[in-house]
Amino acid sequence: MAYVIASACIDVKDGECQVVCPVECIYEGGRMMYIHPTECISCGLCLSVCPVDAIFIDDELPPHEQHYLAVNAEFFGEGVTGWGAPGGASEKYRTDLDHAEVAAFLRREEAVS
Repeated sequence: MAYVIASACIDVKDGECQVVCPVECIYEGGRMMYIHPTECISCGLCLSVCPVDAIFIDDELPPHEQHYLAVNAEFFGEGVTGWGAPGGASEKYRTDLDHAEVAAFLRREEAVS
């Protein structure tokens, strides 16, 4: 099992989850953070500090957020970053790119107006 970041992180990117992650498996995209599914050790520290409750253990994702399993995994593939399994977040593995679904997500300020 691994943790997954879902839609509540879009346009928030607090980053505290990245700070507490002991294996540095949380990477920053343009509009949200992404957890690498095979680097995550399921410690739960990220979950405990997320201010918007955007992080879930993979088998506890709400039904409407299930597709974020694929969104997080596909972020690291050829269709988005091409990073594969970088082995730890660093400045080198920070990008303005996002999974297509996240990039297309209505910005929070647009949703309000």
